[in-house]
Amino acid sequence: MPERVGWQRRYTLVGLCFCATFVCYIDRVNISVAIIPMAEEFGWNVEMQGTVLSFFFIGYLLTQVIGGWLADRFGGKVVLAVGLLLWSLFTILTPPAAVWGLGALLVVRIAMGMGEAVTFPSIYSLYSRWMPVQERARAMAFNNSGIPLGTVFALLVTPIIVAKFGWEWAFYLFGGVGLLWYLFWQAKTTSTPQQHAAISTGELEYIEANVVRSPEGRPHPPIREFLKHMPVWAIIVAHFCNNWSLYVLLSWLPTFVNKGLGVDFAAVGLVTMIPHIASFVFLNVAGNITDRLTRSGMDLGKIRKLMQTIGFGGISIALMLVGEVESAAMAIGIMAVGNAVGAFVTGGFAINHMDIAPRSSGTLMGITNTAGTIPGIIGVYVSGRILEATGSWALVFQVAAGVTLFGLVFYLMFSSSKQIFD
Repeated sequence: MPERVGWQRRYTLVGLCFCATFVCYIDRVNISVAIIPMAEEFGWNVEMQGTVLSFFFIGYLLTQVIGGWLADRFGGKVVLAVGLLLWSLFTILTPPAAVWGLGALLVVRIAMGMGEAVTFPSIYSLYSRWMPVQERARAMAFNNSGIPLGTVFALLVTPIIVAKFGWEWAFYLFGGVGLLWYLFWQAKTTSTPQQHAAISTGELEYIEANVVRSPEGRPHPPIREFLKHMPVWAIIVAHFCNNWSLYVLLSWLPTFVNKGLGVDFAAVGLVTMIPHIASFVFLNVAGNITDRLTRSGMDLGKIRKLMQTIGFGGISIALMLVGEVESAAMAIGIMAVGNAVGAFVTGGFAINHMDIAPRSSGTLMGITNTAGTIPGIIGVYVSGRILEATGSWALVFQVAAGVTLFGLVFYLMFSSSKQIFD
């Protein structure tokens, strides 16, 4: 066990990674609110608004793998710092770019996506070196709970900023928060625990005893080598299927609540926050349960498959049911329960990268998160086509449930917790 004298330095790392994720999603979501007054000022139609929003994902696709590759080779600290500085800078540049013209704004949106893309690959690379195996689920769950919390914060605070100061300040203020984070990050973190001057001997020995270490000089596997192994494909498919339902809900839940269930537009924001809050709470619950099972000595492969079954099984059932109810309260309740149970994937595929490729987990996360970004484009589009052709919300959610169940079956068949690389 580690020395329990003073503050454990890995907790500082986890806290600052959580803050980075929180800021990442504030900066990603705020334009969803700010684009309303922006469209009025610049005369954008719905198609142009969609173009502005979607160009972020072009940049987000471009640098996932290279971000993980760089983090594994040169350290997650520097790559995450550069990424956050870049996306914060381009967040601040959003208002002047919008004034310059649509072309300039689209370039800024791509650049912002490129900066944000390195976030999770860098964090995975850091956690694989800093976090003992029996603490990884909690650490990753806490980090990922910054996603719903940042989303809710942006939805609540952005309208207030816009109303009081104008839409431009939603970008200036949130971009400035990232610059403040950078100062703490540089002062308090290192890429590996061995590099940290203030870490205690007890904590360092504890980390080294519970983290798989490989010779740092050994070459990292090329991208094509990852793709030769079915456990890698199990994570890729699970990530794709998980994000299908995630992006469909992020994009269509407000419209479903408003148009499908008849909730007044003014109340849509508050109503749709409930599933995000459920995610925030139960991500941390699921992480703690996963680490308890790990410390108990239960086989790691069984833990991964159990958590994946609970998570994907729960969200699939919720998706099958939510489109069939007519009560807004019942629908939101179902989705809140679905998000709560779905959070258990944090102990499944979400940390499986560090099991099979501890020294190259950033690269592997870049690969799987690239696949996980694709549903943000095609999943949302397919759902829109279903609505246009059939008008059936139930079918939209049933398709998402089917995709999720396919991901569960594939993961149970081909996943592994055994180390493959390094």
